[in-house]
Amino acid sequence: MIILVAGGGGFIGSHLCEKLIRENHQVICVDNLSTGLRENLYTLISNKNFEFVKKDINEMINIKKKIDIIFHLASPASPNPYSQISYLSLWKETFLTNTLGTVNLLELALKNQAIFLYASTSEIYGNPQIHPQPENYWGNVNPVGVRSIYDESKRAGETICYYYSLKKNVDVRIVRIFNTYGPRMRLDDKRMIINFIHQALTNKPITIYGNGHQTRSLCYIDDLINGLILIAFKNGLKGQVINLGNPEEYRVIDYARMIKKITGSKSRIIFLEKQQDDPERRRPDIAKAISLLNWQPIVDINIGLKKTVEYYRSIIKK
Repeated sequence: MIILVAGGGGFIGSHLCEKLIRENHQVICVDNLSTGLRENLYTLISNKNFEFVKKDINEMINIKKKIDIIFHLASPASPNPYSQISYLSLWKETFLTNTLGTVNLLELALKNQAIFLYASTSEIYGNPQIHPQPENYWGNVNPVGVRSIYDESKRAGETICYYYSLKKNVDVRIVRIFNTYGPRMRLDDKRMIINFIHQALTNKPITIYGNGHQTRSLCYIDDLINGLILIAFKNGLKGQVINLGNPEEYRVIDYARMIKKITGSKSRIIFLEKQQDDPERRRPDIAKAISLLNWQPIVDINIGLKKTVEYYRSIIKK
């Protein structure tokens, strides 16, 4: 198959490109590298089945080859206000990528009669009042909060996908991705896990926003990639909205302690002011993924964190 991965230079996108190449597909990676990295693709550039196109999906996309599947993974995703690549810093690019960019890619899917997988997010549930969060929960989102540029643009992207499925018969599948971690997260992304690992490996204070009792559920990158591929390739999933994530829930302070133990760090754990609209609990209901795909995470949190720490230990200088 010929598969287009928008945002293929990013953390999730680059792992997806690698997996698809290993499975002998032709992959066209489209990325403007605003948050993706060329080095994430170094192992693929020389592969005859891989093509890199540096382009902003907010501009019209013209690919001459007949495309079978499109993965829309393009969008800044970090909420950290101190990161220059967060959606708070790149607010206009984020909103357009999830709306105008989504339209452009859907038009390409329509032209090619391709399957279209939209990478949405658990952030569309906001600060949830239902726990864990099933796909039929409409969410509790602040439309004028500091995180709304990402939350609401992703929600709008889902709406656009729905109408292309309803009105133009595009085979759309929507995936709500929960917190994912692993090698290739950008150090300047400054999301929770990469922040903790970087601070621990450099023996700097590990910073927690709030009291650390808010919870997160983390899915290792390999598990997520397997789920994305299952959703894109399985027949009969047109119009489905599916959560992908790990339902194993821990407090933020527990993650900090795990990473401190794995790294052998002498870092202190310190607490800073809680960030605005930061959800108190976040955990996916994955009953639908289990039922439709026979998918669930298999990588234990301790094993996944050890693999991630070893990757960053090799590139971070103390």
